[in-house]
Amino acid sequence: MSGTLTIFKKEVKGFYANPTFWIICFLVSLIFSWIYPIQLNMFAQLLMNYVMQQGIPANQLNIHYGVFLRQLSYLNLLLIFVTPALTMKLFAEEKKLRTFDLLLTSPVTSLQIVLGKYLAALGAMGGIVLLALSYPVATAALAKLNWGPLLIAFFGIFLVGGVYTAMNLFCSSLTENSLVAYVMSVILNVSIWFVGIGAEVVDSEVARKVFEHVSLSTHLSSLVEGTIRTNSLVFFASLIVLFCFLAERVVESSRWR
Repeated sequence: MSGTLTIFKKEVKGFYANPTFWIICFLVSLIFSWIYPIQLNMFAQLLMNYVMQQGIPANQLNIHYGVFLRQLSYLNLLLIFVTPALTMKLFAEEKKLRTFDLLLTSPVTSLQIVLGKYLAALGAMGGIVLLALSYPVATAALAKLNWGPLLIAFFGIFLVGGVYTAMNLFCSSLTENSLVAYVMSVILNVSIWFVGIGAEVVDSEVARKVFEHVSLSTHLSSLVEGTIRTNSLVFFASLIVLFCFLAERVVESSRWR
């Protein structure tokens, strides 16, 4: 796997040495620096007034549900648009600059190329998730946190980001136009959330269970609430493997051509 490691080091260095990546991080931190204090302030006011406001759901009085899960929803929305920006050039730019042909003739397999680029993009996306995690961690100075559910919830959103990364890497492998790769990636990221809607519109119980099983939100919901389920991990891993395999097939077909 030395080929994978070589490509990974090259690509991850390119991410963290690229001003675009740090501009994205700055924009993400700017958004959370604006939203997160507002969420904390609303939660603090809710705690102060909960005696007078009967009927407030109990989970709204829990900082995990009242603040952290809302932050995760914003982070997921950001990743839908940020992840394509990170991955769109991984293959498309190389094809445009004709360095992709040199990569294909180098002593590395198509699988090593895809894995190296995927792991590098995953490392960059993980940096953004860690940036978002720093806000709840900073809250530990003000409140006692339940670290288990918090870390599991962010692990869940990291897995979702891993799925985005795999899908967007596949989109980048299909074209040499970075803008086209970005648009395709955003559409795919948004579309995958609508799969679960089928469970609400079908009448068959079997079909409903199938749609629920392939729904991203169904598997993410248990993780963000602090529960790790084997079927959810298998589901996320299957999606990642599927799209990495499809990207590998595209690269391998380019090698034969």
